[in-house]
Amino acid sequence: MPSMITRAITADGSARIIFTDSTAIVAKAREIHNTSKTMTAVLGRSLTAASLMGSLLKDKGNTLTFQIKADGPAGAIVCVSDYKGNVRGYVDNPEVELPANPYGKLDVGGAVGIDGRLVIIKDMGMAEPYVGMCPLVTGEIGDDVSSYFATSEQTPTVCALGVRVNPDLTIKSAGGFLLQLLPGADEAVAEKIEENIAKISSVSQMIADGMTAEEIIAVALDGIEYQMFDEFDTDYVCPCTREKYLTALAGLSQKDIDELEAEGEPIETVCHFCDKRFVFDIQEVLVKRAQK
Repeated sequence: MPSMITRAITADGSARIIFTDSTAIVAKAREIHNTSKTMTAVLGRSLTAASLMGSLLKDKGNTLTFQIKADGPAGAIVCVSDYKGNVRGYVDNPEVELPANPYGKLDVGGAVGIDGRLVIIKDMGMAEPYVGMCPLVTGEIGDDVSSYFATSEQTPTVCALGVRVNPDLTIKSAGGFLLQLLPGADEAVAEKIEENIAKISSVSQMIADGMTAEEIIAVALDGIEYQMFDEFDTDYVCPCTREKYLTALAGLSQKDIDELEAEGEPIETVCHFCDKRFVFDIQEVLVKRAQK
């Protein structure tokens, strides 16, 4: 089944929830990057968060870049999403594996680290992109996204993320939600949401148990009147092309071009996001350069 984003809003406009079952996206990412069990959870949670946050963008052509740079062995994590939640991403060290944490879970926080920050870059077609950031709280990613919304966007947010990996490294379930209080939120609604969140089970477990998006949203908004807003498919999508890489090579400095020409070897490029490889002859690059 394709990954999907489902959104709902309370009847009085106090809160909204954006939910995604990102199992298919995380499965595709694992195949591309050949991630270890722990790193599948790290990258999967990050992709899910970026997809949810990207779906809050207003216009086609807008993009959101989600970056975590910390002191853990995972290294840097980079994900890019569009306004439909289509997403792509990579992690510096996809092969890192760690023992389970003290709770018997995949040690995402240990892999990411705590001494670092979450950076969100929104390109909305203006002269300069919006850049927001916050220090990491736990490295578990969900807590860090909640902290980002509170500190950088002043929006009280619960971010729940989860990835369950089978023993053979395939994906059992993956998903998450953003549950946000909106300006002027009714205090009674906020209290009821807090009560519901305290009782809710892990999002990846609910998905693994076969619960639908509507059923999970009903649990999160139990006792609150709400309406389903919309629903749409989303996917792991990389827009890289051979032409884009050729254009980038043609834009290198003259010094770099001279070095490549002196080497006389084919030029191979590799996309970080989808692992596609493109090979160019220096003459092809020179022709493209002359056309600029």
